[in-house]
Amino acid sequence: MRNPKIVVVAAGLSEPSSTALLGERLAEAARSALERAGVEASIETVNLRSLAHGIADYMTMGFPSGPIGAALDAVRSADAVIAVTPTFKAGYTGLFKSFWDLTDDADLTGKPVILAATGGTARHSLMIDAAMRPLFAYLHADVVPTGVFAATDDFGADTSLQSRIDRAGEELAERLVWRFGTGEAIRGVTTVREAAEESVPSGSEAAASSGRGAEARQPVLPGGSGLPPLTVTPFEELLGR
Repeated sequence: MRNPKIVVVAAGLSEPSSTALLGERLAEAARSALERAGVEASIETVNLRSLAHGIADYMTMGFPSGPIGAALDAVRSADAVIAVTPTFKAGYTGLFKSFWDLTDDADLTGKPVILAATGGTARHSLMIDAAMRPLFAYLHADVVPTGVFAATDDFGADTSLQSRIDRAGEELAERLVWRFGTGEAIRGVTTVREAAEESVPSGSEAAASSGRGAEARQPVLPGGSGLPPLTVTPFEELLGR
């Protein structure tokens, strides 16, 4: 298995940036989870702040400059992406959206992605589900279930932030292990692929189950309620009653 590459796309507008810091912590959590599975990953960071002029030039002139072209190539060649943006007016920033507008339609298809955002207060935390997930659903990305929102007070004060970061990193790592078809369990449990393989019966089990007759294949209602099977009455018969 080749070493997977994780690309962090951070749309922080200040220097230093809490948005970039959140992206770094998520990437480190994913890399640590992969290391526990025996997989080494490389991390590349794309800071959109330094690409603002290149993004505007590409959108208005129709061709990418060197740095923005390299950033788009990094996303295209990535095995997984971590996308992080500040929250402006209850949504992602224009700089963040403009960058993804420049990607090709197939660049993120099926690619594991962590969505994360920063904001002044936790009241903006629903922005990830309300604004970011629809965007990346359109891009056909494989978005992990855990989105990470970090308010200003979360940094250095809220211990739950690190647990959310670790959970998102583990979910990304599990997807990479599953896609590459190797590696050990990430959290001491079986991976998605291992669970699927365990659920498939062996040849002898499949043969035994196939010979049990039609009754053995009847669905069993939960709790053993003993309700009669569902019957469908033709409409013409109902009219004649």
